[in-house]
Amino acid sequence: MKISKAFASGFTFTALIVSTALLAQQSPTNTSFTNARDPGPRGQAVGAGNPVGGLSSDETEYFQDGFARFIETDSVQGSLSNEPGKGLGPGFNSNSCVSCHAQPGAGGSSPSVSAYPNIGANPQVAVASDDGARNTIPFFITSDGPVREARFPFVVSAAGNITQTPDGGVHDLFTIAGRSDAGRCRMQQPDFEQAKQLNNVIFRIPTPIFGAGLIENIPDATILANMNSNAQLKQSLRISGHPNTSGNDGTITRFGWKAQNKSLEIFAGEAYNVEMGVTNELFTSERSAPLSCMLNQTPEDLTNFSQSGPQIPSDTVQFAAFMRFLAPPVPSAQGIPGNPSPISLQNGQDLFSQVHCDLCHTPTLQTGTSSFTAALNNKNAQLYSDLLVHNMGSGLADRISQGGAGPDEFRTAPLWGLGQRVFFLHDGRSMPSNGGILNAIQAHASPGSEANGVISLFDRLTDQQKQDLLNFLRSL
Repeated sequence: MKISKAFASGFTFTALIVSTALLAQQSPTNTSFTNARDPGPRGQAVGAGNPVGGLSSDETEYFQDGFARFIETDSVQGSLSNEPGKGLGPGFNSNSCVSCHAQPGAGGSSPSVSAYPNIGANPQVAVASDDGARNTIPFFITSDGPVREARFPFVVSAAGNITQTPDGGVHDLFTIAGRSDAGRCRMQQPDFEQAKQLNNVIFRIPTPIFGAGLIENIPDATILANMNSNAQLKQSLRISGHPNTSGNDGTITRFGWKAQNKSLEIFAGEAYNVEMGVTNELFTSERSAPLSCMLNQTPEDLTNFSQSGPQIPSDTVQFAAFMRFLAPPVPSAQGIPGNPSPISLQNGQDLFSQVHCDLCHTPTLQTGTSSFTAALNNKNAQLYSDLLVHNMGSGLADRISQGGAGPDEFRTAPLWGLGQRVFFLHDGRSMPSNGGILNAIQAHASPGSEANGVISLFDRLTDQQKQDLLNFLRSL
């Protein structure tokens, strides 16, 4: 089998309602009323970055090639040393997939220098000036903070006034202007200081993609059956999540913070274009930019038709293959700071169910039969999510709608791999320095949130019970 980009031999698998929205994205919740504390990211490896078991040799080769492309650094024209990828910009948030999806291995979420010094600082700080780029680092990007993208909820008029016209799109942090491979490109960064003054900017951090093929392979009928289960209990707690769906075929979408993307290939193609500026077979046009900054023919990533034999797949196809074949993290009781006892972890697992966290964070959903690989067939995916979108209240609302997900709705975040995550919630506002998982749990409660009943039950737990539950979550 011939694949267009070779992978290195011997590689290793590593790997807020309007007036308060901006403040809420940066401020911790008060966690002082309890002595329970998030133990912090656990240190033991969780197998992150490995392929699912049972792949054929050909499927493994696709996984390996996808991994090589996932960690590749892009330049504008593919002409710079150590930056062989092509198509960066004109606007971008980073220059490789792995720079955003790095914790605790390739395919994860945002890295952190404070929690994991071997990973390095937030890569967005360095990429702002790579190869001569003349970018100013926005106020919300710090060396020890999360990788973020920025969205403007509403359109700003030419006069600099906020309008009521929805925007919602990603506004790339950086431009290629000044780079040695960007010619005479002159392009300004978005005015993030103005957006801050207008309270018209929200943030999102990368979603982990471990076990994404299993998630893609869960039948719609399974998701709906789970949604309709425990109906009386959910009604008593005022939990009423619903699926986001495709506007074209009506099937359930499931990837992204608002479950806005249907498939892994769409998810990959959109991210390639939005986060790195690389046009591709799914998103063929450059985003708005001066003509002087459009230096390549489009699409920049496409199937290579010029070679004999099978058509050589594009980066987008191979990104999807890598994500599809990427194994979920493995739960473990080892390596949790404080060395909690097995009894604590079991108590925490029981309490997770007793306070009804599991009504949304469903521990297990079964996959169906896949045409991609038998390795994904009829598996119990222990994702801890119902893949539905829920009203999370004014405290987490970002004022952006995507598909059938409204401005205060988010997909139930899968919890597998939570044990080694550093930043939590859609904008990364919760981190070890301000309470971590505990802060994220308490941020679920605000006016209008479907989680209010569950958080009320959590708040009634003793300090030791809360600690047991936190210990359990760090074992995932």
